[in-house]
Amino acid sequence: MKASVELQENVHFKATAGSGAIIHMDGPEESGGQGKGARPMETLLIGMGGCAAYDVVHILRKSRLSLTSCVAELEAERAATDPKVFVKIHLHFKVSGDDLPEKAVARAVRLSAEKYCSASIMLGKTADITHSFELIC
Repeated sequence: MKASVELQENVHFKATAGSGAIIHMDGPEESGGQGKGARPMETLLIGMGGCAAYDVVHILRKSRLSLTSCVAELEAERAATDPKVFVKIHLHFKVSGDDLPEKAVARAVRLSAEKYCSASIMLGKTADITHSFELIC
């Protein structure tokens, strides 16, 4: 896996993934940021949400369940001093589909958290990560 991160101006960076996808990142206003992208730590949190949501969707579809929507909402707390690592992360899934069994969704969330989501497992080395879900009708 490869990526590059290139300074654009002030503290605005253009990141290019090996796949060709582009993400813009920018620092806080007090450091010269101009709101031209997500903050780098936000992208880390977003990456964890994407990894976990992918797992949940993949597990449910592999079980041949009818999934129509999956939203992963994340809330995180960072340490007060440098390095300001994540110390708490809560990941809440809102899942909908036709006759989705609650037990199947719980299993998918658990498997993602404990076995498949590399990002969650890595961030779990510094952060207390909790999960919850709700079925949306």
